[in-house]
Amino acid sequence: MRQILVTSALPYANGHIHIGHLVEYMQTDIWVRFQKLRGRRCVYLCADDTHGTAIMIRARQEGIREEQLIAEMREAHMADFAGFQIAFDNYGSTNSPETRAMCEEIWASLRRAELVVEQEVVQLYDTAAGTFLADRFVKGSCPKCQSPNQYGDSCDRCGAHYSPADLIDPVSTLSGSKPELRKADHLFVHIEKLHDFLEDWTQHGEHLQPEVANYLAGHFLCEPLHDWDVSRPAPYFGFEIPDSPGNYWYVWFDAPIGYMGSTRQWCDRHGESFDDWWRSDQTEIHHFIGKDITYFHTLFWPAMLQTAGFRLPTKVHIHGFLTVNGEKMSKSKGTFIRASTYLEHLDPAYLRYYYASKLTARVDDIDLNFDELIAKVNADMVGNVVNLASRVAKFAEPTGLSSAYPDDDGLFAQAAADGQAIAEAYESGDYAKAIRWILAAGDRANQFIEHNAPWTLRKDPSQCERLRDVCTIGLNLFRQLVIYLSPVLPRLAEQAGELLHDPIACWDQSQRPLLGTPVGKFSHLMQRVDPQRIEAVVAASAQPAESPAAETLPMDSDAPLQAEPLSETIHFEQFAKVDLRVARVLQAEDVPGAQKLLRLTLSLGGDNHRNVFAGIKGVYQPENLIGRLVICAANLAPRKMKFGTSEGMIVAAGGGGGEIYLLSPDSGAKPGQRVH
Repeated sequence: MRQILVTSALPYANGHIHIGHLVEYMQTDIWVRFQKLRGRRCVYLCADDTHGTAIMIRARQEGIREEQLIAEMREAHMADFAGFQIAFDNYGSTNSPETRAMCEEIWASLRRAELVVEQEVVQLYDTAAGTFLADRFVKGSCPKCQSPNQYGDSCDRCGAHYSPADLIDPVSTLSGSKPELRKADHLFVHIEKLHDFLEDWTQHGEHLQPEVANYLAGHFLCEPLHDWDVSRPAPYFGFEIPDSPGNYWYVWFDAPIGYMGSTRQWCDRHGESFDDWWRSDQTEIHHFIGKDITYFHTLFWPAMLQTAGFRLPTKVHIHGFLTVNGEKMSKSKGTFIRASTYLEHLDPAYLRYYYASKLTARVDDIDLNFDELIAKVNADMVGNVVNLASRVAKFAEPTGLSSAYPDDDGLFAQAAADGQAIAEAYESGDYAKAIRWILAAGDRANQFIEHNAPWTLRKDPSQCERLRDVCTIGLNLFRQLVIYLSPVLPRLAEQAGELLHDPIACWDQSQRPLLGTPVGKFSHLMQRVDPQRIEAVVAASAQPAESPAAETLPMDSDAPLQAEPLSETIHFEQFAKVDLRVARVLQAEDVPGAQKLLRLTLSLGGDNHRNVFAGIKGVYQPENLIGRLVICAANLAPRKMKFGTSEGMIVAAGGGGGEIYLLSPDSGAKPGQRVH
């Protein structure tokens, strides 16, 4: 039996859970529920991330102790997760004795390995707030592209990484004052000593998605690794470093160690051995994180584990960001939606299903489009899956299910065989693919019910046996679908188990029909999405934006685009001559000497590769394009350029002024498919 330990990134205790966070926790919860349904021993652990300057400042502003602040936020987080049926086996806190003990153990290992060095650091200091400024508490203009209103670690416009001290005209977001430069001694981990190990671990095996491994190879491992700053001077809320009084471990040092602290809590509660989970080669460790913290989980964290002699992650599953209606979440537009606000108005099953239908095994951003959510839930879940039960359950209630399974033209056997492909899709994290298989089985089942029309059979007393058989088939096909969907929709699985007097508990139930059992009284399993309720969520979430700096997340301008005049009319035959194809980016690199060009190698399926130059440099980072699907004009005549020959063109939208947005097909499209 597989023994699997699973974690999600720890939510920060300075804010409430919102729908962007929920992508990750739902993604992880679905994977864990699938593993448990398959009979694996799988434990899902998480905790609140509770240390750092932000917690200290907020507690000071509210006039309470940090411990009270994080305790209150922990209760709010746990309530939000429970509301969305996200089931942790243990939910801890980094501000725990278990996490402190693990920090001290790993720190001692780093010291013994002579990896810790002391260096003088120049930092921004807010004299009004009386504290050094963390990256997210300072804003200014990017030192590379001069874009204003950028945070102190990276630029949202050009993607550059830098130190807060490098910002042009920095301003503290705590007090609005101009910070001053101050020196302090910090402790660093000399991670470059582990370069060979990290290169081997990231580039070999299946620990990372291919595009992530390529990103690390091209962005970090191609040069010496910078020392990692792991301490902060007082005042700071966190664990004081035992052998360095007045210094505290940086929040990103103890945050991943929180996985271990939470494990110790679970082990102590269940009489388990901690070493069986973190020092055993028999245990798989799977981390689910967002792409913004790739650096910490794929370089620093493995380095810490390797040095201290712990089990390395089996796989780090990395997902993209969430946009809403094609844009960054925005408070002023009402799309920065708290989990609690959503739960006041809408069924959590809607969002669980929608996210699952979008999530693949790749590091792709996903978009929450409200119109699409309504269409997907109403058509797929209510119109396909739930409708199957609603059409037959009331006719089966008086008699129950047949004692022998009737002839169904092979429908149950076909869906049972599909279970292998569905399981493989879940295992790989390609939930969108699993959903497509399940819905296809639902389409076949509904066609059977439509053809056999139980509502007509009911009117003929001589067709009682046939009616029972048709209902037995319909409810068994429905039950199959719900078993496959149970990792995504646990509440629907509970309801189906109650209806058929047989709780859904394991995957193998999908492989054999349920016979001779009573059928309960049918009640609505899922309501259609009411658009007015979505409008209510947006209205409840909308906040007037005082200024760009008032937004929690950077947002694009709300100013309407100047409409670009349409081109002159052409005939359809002229347009049809352009052969648009789905293509996957295999390689992407800068073109030396070109200000705007990237060189892309595209796959149009099979061995059909194209070399294409695209004017997207500075807007898209090459490493972030690798593996992405794009649309390519494939039958353009080759064009000789100064830097080489371009054999096509990728399709993008833009409003001028440097705005460029690559167009991508929906999930499921494959390289080489024609765009009609």
